[in-house]
Amino acid sequence: MTWYLILLFAVGVERVAELVLARRNLEWSRARGGVEVGAAHYPVMVALHLALLVGCVVEVAVMQRPFIPALGWTMLALVVAAQGLRWWCITTLGRQWNTRVVVIPGARRIDGGPYRWIPHPNYVAVAVEGIALPLVHSAWVTALAFTILNAALLSTRVSVENSALARLS
Repeated sequence: MTWYLILLFAVGVERVAELVLARRNLEWSRARGGVEVGAAHYPVMVALHLALLVGCVVEVAVMQRPFIPALGWTMLALVVAAQGLRWWCITTLGRQWNTRVVVIPGARRIDGGPYRWIPHPNYVAVAVEGIALPLVHSAWVTALAFTILNAALLSTRVSVENSALARLS
């Protein structure tokens, strides 16, 4: 289980790096007149993502979930792929990327990179990771709970984001 804790710690560090980048991009956006929309759901999103990591640790430790190689290695590959997609999204959006929904007046809508094929590719990465990260070590309850709660949250988030994107050129 030690290596799984290291993986979860690495994902946690990656999330902190995202928050630092998001804060920097938020300041950049606000300096250009950017306005945040749909802020009410943001604390719920942060709590859910934190709960995913905590749930992985607790379920594996308390319920003594085993590492099943065929499942675990496959899910680890999906976690890595999800991280790749997430960072492709981040680099494609550049300074417009944020963990919050921010509209910069006069900004153009980004339609390159993964956005060429999928309207909200970052949420595909989140969904895949939310299933795969717990299942690396057979934490199926966490995977199921996160998936259900994330689907409910994303129905709000995508609606907010689509409204915000409609304001862009």
